[in-house]
Amino acid sequence: MTASLDLAVVGNSVLAALLDRTGRYVWCCFPRFDGDPVFCSLLDGSNEPRGGFFDITLERLAGSTQRYVGNTAIVETVLTDGDGASVRITDFAPRFRRAGRMYRPMMLMRRVEPLMGRPRIRVRLRPRFNNGAIKPAMTVGSNHLRYVAGEQVVRLSTDAAVSYVAEEEPFVLAGPVHFVLGPDEGPTQSIAALVREFHDETADYWVEWARYLSVPFEWQEAVIRAAITLKLCSFEETGAIVAALTTSIPEAPHSGRNWDYRYCWLRDAYFVVHALNRLGATRTMEEFIIFITNVAALDPGGRLKPVYGILASRDLAEREVTTLTGYRGMGPVRVGNLAHVQVQNDSYGSVVLAAAQMFFDRRLARQGDLELFRQLEALGAKAAELGLTPDAGLWEFRGRARVHTHSAVMCWAACRRLAKIAQRLELQDRAAHWYAEADRLRSAIIERAWNAQLNSFVASFGGEDIDASLLLLQEVGFLSASDPRFLGTLAQVEQRLRRGDHLLRYDTPDDFGLPHTSFTVCTFWYIDALAVVGRRDEARALFERVLAARNHVGLLSEDVDPATGELWGNFPQTYSLVGLIICAMRLSRTWEEAFWRDS
Repeated sequence: MTASLDLAVVGNSVLAALLDRTGRYVWCCFPRFDGDPVFCSLLDGSNEPRGGFFDITLERLAGSTQRYVGNTAIVETVLTDGDGASVRITDFAPRFRRAGRMYRPMMLMRRVEPLMGRPRIRVRLRPRFNNGAIKPAMTVGSNHLRYVAGEQVVRLSTDAAVSYVAEEEPFVLAGPVHFVLGPDEGPTQSIAALVREFHDETADYWVEWARYLSVPFEWQEAVIRAAITLKLCSFEETGAIVAALTTSIPEAPHSGRNWDYRYCWLRDAYFVVHALNRLGATRTMEEFIIFITNVAALDPGGRLKPVYGILASRDLAEREVTTLTGYRGMGPVRVGNLAHVQVQNDSYGSVVLAAAQMFFDRRLARQGDLELFRQLEALGAKAAELGLTPDAGLWEFRGRARVHTHSAVMCWAACRRLAKIAQRLELQDRAAHWYAEADRLRSAIIERAWNAQLNSFVASFGGEDIDASLLLLQEVGFLSASDPRFLGTLAQVEQRLRRGDHLLRYDTPDDFGLPHTSFTVCTFWYIDALAVVGRRDEARALFERVLAARNHVGLLSEDVDPATGELWGNFPQTYSLVGLIICAMRLSRTWEEAFWRDS
């Protein structure tokens, strides 16, 4: 079976796992997002992986279907054999309120039940440790299996016949069987009762969470699925938000653009916070601010790294893993990310913009106060100092540094937003200071990033290159959508970066040559820009076509091949899902418009 990104996600904001269309777990890091991938067959590179998976196989499999159960993070997979016999596999990670707090144990739960006929199944559980290098020893108990290598242990508790599972022997599924996979802790009640109870409470939690989202009238299913998935990428213990749940899925075939995205980029996190805030799910923002407080404590001087581990102090030194051959054999597989030592000055703006709503949203239990403002001012001082200096930019160029327009604009945005916060706090002297810093940066950006010959802003000061981040000039308020300079920039982006229904990040060589796949969030930025300049019908039609690039359960990766529509890049990509939400919110008819038009 060739690996693909037709994957579903289950998780609980501590643990997450990816399942293919047959219900096989192909990726799961344990005990949290950045841990050892005990299921790693997604990066095994062979059609029949040696290990690193957990599946239920049906003899003479003829077909499979898969779906999310309503507005939940619970996945159902139905397998059918050649005679019409079928089984339903239900997978989830428990998440619900218990004893006044969120209960999110580091475990996966699975129920397998017959639907039709007398299906004959085989249970195969083959975890691997140390990035696929170690096949753990298995010990068999009365109702459980333990997989052990050194101090690392994974336990499966089940009410299926343990001998069948241990020996991978096929058996007729006469009734439901249940599996609980997690730490080396035995359940205190029957497996069946435990899975039923946790399933029902988890379903209730997600339905209630989705119920309070301020969704648009149109594209509700797509928006809700994107929002739930963003929530699954938030590591609630610390407030970090990972860019994706995987590492080393290539951005394009055989490109070498294989990166580890299981960490918290401040930029990506800002976009996630912004999207969820638009939907009314503000708790993620509050948790992210706690994370930022811990990040700021690592360097009292106010200097930020662009990316942090989900435990902020963790070392992210990048290395290549030789024990996994890569997605479809397209290595290398990398752990860690070199971006943690890069200079990316837009991070200061990302943090300030992410925190700003704390000072203006009266719904929040914790309001922004003078103490938080002082913390943000330290970051603003760095934005003012570094906003016009070279960096690697948001595209993280490894071989060059320039004064990137997006970075400078985000530093301007930090100063501008701090001025507005100071006004809110009635600190007029600080407001005047930050307005002055913002004006200084803005003047320099207009003078040095505007290219009159192209009638466009350019990607870096004094250059001629165009990149998709220029579409955000109106989003952050640097230019109005009606400004002729923005319209000229949009025209250049269209001419140079559009490929069919998709958009490249840029069209010039980088450290790995010319990019060939589109960067999905850039396409959404383009759609949003079309809408704000008045090309709404065109934007809606394009949005519908881009939605068709989602996989079978409505998820997106980082990149799309414009020629084939195939998904590439790490998965699920928070950037892409954010773009989907923002465009849907922008383009949807209002509830009032829809009801009047339909009446």
